[in-house]
Amino acid sequence: MSLFKSVSKPITIDGAILLLRLWLGAMMIYHGFPKVFTNNAGFIEYLTKFGFPAPSVMAALAAGAEFFGGILIVVGFLTRPAAMLVLITMLVASFVAHGADPFSKQELPLTYSILALALFLSGAGAFSVERTISSKS
Repeated sequence: MSLFKSVSKPITIDGAILLLRLWLGAMMIYHGFPKVFTNNAGFIEYLTKFGFPAPSVMAALAAGAEFFGGILIVVGFLTRPAAMLVLITMLVASFVAHGADPFSKQELPLTYSILALALFLSGAGAFSVERTISSKS
């Protein structure tokens, strides 16, 4: 096979899903880590400013969806439920927390929302813990 043909061979769908999982999961871990481990009070204060009911509970849910959901997405375990939690969290971030902001502030959580929706629809793919577990059953 020539070099051109091997380089131009399309990536598999499972490879593309893996790339999506790794990127989205890593970004959720990155954004969720400080909310879970370092600056939870600041996040609670931020949610209080927007009038969220039970801001402490909402902060814990959002931080958990980001951080722990990100871990699950990276390894490909419970990917669809984790992606749904990330999707909901990012939609709230887009339209509530950044609802009055210009599109440039909404763009990132909207992008994460689309990636989470894609993973919710596709599932974890072949390169995942889920597939490994199901193939052993």
